[in-house]
Amino acid sequence: EGQEGAVERYGMDDAYPIDDVDEILPGLLEGRSRVYYHFGRDVDFDLKLIGWLKRVREQVRHGAQPPHEFLELGHLLHEQRLFKSRDEIALMQQAADISVRAHRAAMRLARPGMHEYALQAEVEREFRAADAWPAYGSIVGTGSNACVLHYRANNARSRDGELVLIDAGAEYRGYAADITRTFPVNGRFTPAQRALHDLVGAAQAAALAQARPGVAYEAGHLAAVQTLTEGLLRLGLLKGKLERNIAEEQYKRFYRHKTGHWLGLDVHDVGDYRLAGDSRLLEPGMVFTIEPGLYVSADDTSVDAKWRGIGIRTEDDVLITADGHRVLTDALARSADDIETEMAGVRL
Repeated sequence: EGQEGAVERYGMDDAYPIDDVDEILPGLLEGRSRVYYHFGRDVDFDLKLIGWLKRVREQVRHGAQPPHEFLELGHLLHEQRLFKSRDEIALMQQAADISVRAHRAAMRLARPGMHEYALQAEVEREFRAADAWPAYGSIVGTGSNACVLHYRANNARSRDGELVLIDAGAEYRGYAADITRTFPVNGRFTPAQRALHDLVGAAQAAALAQARPGVAYEAGHLAAVQTLTEGLLRLGLLKGKLERNIAEEQYKRFYRHKTGHWLGLDVHDVGDYRLAGDSRLLEPGMVFTIEPGLYVSADDTSVDAKWRGIGIRTEDDVLITADGHRVLTDALARSADDIETEMAGVRL
């Protein structure tokens, strides 16, 4: 392969040995009016570039022409990554399908008394069996561990009557999926668990209804917040008027994060969420997560004891299409009824 392979396989004009970079780069910079570069990602290379530029400038009186414009490459690349081609969407669907199978396997395996790491192992076994890797550190939180947003220990033992939250996604051929499901380790939701799970599901449906071209990205989050706050008031976890609870962000006691993020080559993918200060409008080819949740601290004495220690998140991956959206992860049980049916199907 080497330098010749780089030119042939990647369509480059030229390729040089990396050991010669100090000698070659100043000559390549000379006479160019514009240089595209991603500043701030590699500080050492940033400093080298400044040094090479200085060498060209020192030769100005001998006729050298240093570049006079540097363009941030990241912004251009990020916009390209934000819009997925047909081939990229096909790979993302495969990553989603693998992730769906993995979550389904964990639901079917779950039993009271199992450790979090055993469920993690089942999820990641499915990933590897399909030639995929975890796109990020899998989160498996039973009981009140589900209330810890970036829980990583995955070493607690589940107890009968608890929920387990699994946030895990496969990376396949470079493209990530990102799914969260919350289910009862014994296969049956309690009434309190079901009430909060249904509310999170309603919030996700409200956000999904905003997932179409021409709608502001932020609209999904606002719809989820409204639905969650209405439900928290109805269930008695919040008190007072809807508008005031939203304006004062009282819901943040139970819902502390945004409703999603861009998805692609990274699980938290690049791309601007706002343009000229306003939430950008959704366009076909964008892929993002919709992941509302509710987290009630185990020691929150301001709410009825039946709610305490319940953490729930439901997360799916959504592609904007010309006429609306497609949920890439739609094959996985999402509602409480569907989750119970999935878990009952093969329980011994």
